[in-house]
Amino acid sequence: MDLDFTEEQHLMRDMSRAMLAEHCPIEVVRQMEDDPKGYPDGLWKQISELGLAGMLIPEEYGGSRQSLLDAALVYEEFGRALAPTPHFVSCVLAARILLTAGSEEQKAEWVERVGNGTAILTPAWLEPDRSYGPAGIALEARANGADFAVTGTKRHVHFARAADRLIALARTPEGIDLFLVDPNAPGVTLTQQLSLGSDCQYRVDFQNVRVPASARIGAPGTGWDTWSAVLHEGIILLAAQAIGGADRALEITVEYAKTRKQFDKPLGAFQSLAHYMADTSTRIDGGRTLVYEAAWNHSQGRSIAKLAPMAKLFACETYRECTRICEQIWGGVGFTVEYDIQLFFRRAKALQLDWWDTRYLEELVAAVVLDG
Repeated sequence: MDLDFTEEQHLMRDMSRAMLAEHCPIEVVRQMEDDPKGYPDGLWKQISELGLAGMLIPEEYGGSRQSLLDAALVYEEFGRALAPTPHFVSCVLAARILLTAGSEEQKAEWVERVGNGTAILTPAWLEPDRSYGPAGIALEARANGADFAVTGTKRHVHFARAADRLIALARTPEGIDLFLVDPNAPGVTLTQQLSLGSDCQYRVDFQNVRVPASARIGAPGTGWDTWSAVLHEGIILLAAQAIGGADRALEITVEYAKTRKQFDKPLGAFQSLAHYMADTSTRIDGGRTLVYEAAWNHSQGRSIAKLAPMAKLFACETYRECTRICEQIWGGVGFTVEYDIQLFFRRAKALQLDWWDTRYLEELVAAVVLDG
């Protein structure tokens, strides 16, 4: 594995950090908590103008077609800044779904617009009281003449209010399919959900929503295979985001431990607290290497069936444990809204549960290990 980053990769990371420092300070993060839109226009404009929205999109659609390892470096910076942005759902998941299985008409209509930030697409996947696997898809897409009538409920749909289209996973007689659905279509109801991470999520109810047959993405019954393959790529970036968040949480805690005094000496001078921080730094470095390994293997065309879930599993557990230890060092003030460490603490747990959670990731790893 070659992790000797190029000058261009270092520049991309530095550029991303500088842009986020200017356009996504912690005050902006706080302003966007529980916001119905979920992201600031100024930040999204900068992400698009710097070409980051199209970094995983091919040149023929206006993107720069960079590797997942390049994107992982950017996502570390997103994690450090707690950046409220629809980049993951739109520029990663939705774009990859269309590029993988979309028709030429669907690609022509949406991919370039997603890549330049003028359109936002988001998946509608999870359902109430159902699993993360294919058995959890109960949303029904019933044939209605030449079209489909979609009925059911989705939860935890990110940035649904701002989306131009939802990519809904629905069950048809052929299996599971993906459909482009207009969130403003008759029969669609959006209800904002308040989450632990205070990010932008919606419950979406579909009541006999008419969807044209041309809105189906890919061949009939292939929706889950497409979704699973794309999400395997995506969770590597979520792992990078988790490592970035953990790194920044530890960084501000170390600064606090150097200045906050108890018994006439800094907190960091107490051996037990110093060891906590040393152990946390070790876990973060180990998680970062695992994330880079998963991203590098993808860039080399190798299987990520085990590495991708391992990366998110370990990185999110590291983020969660890191912020727990950091909260312990900060003490009671760390849980008050005036201090920033609680922002990281809440988002660490939310990210651990988002998309594929710990139990499902363990099942994915076990399937590869035990079944070969």
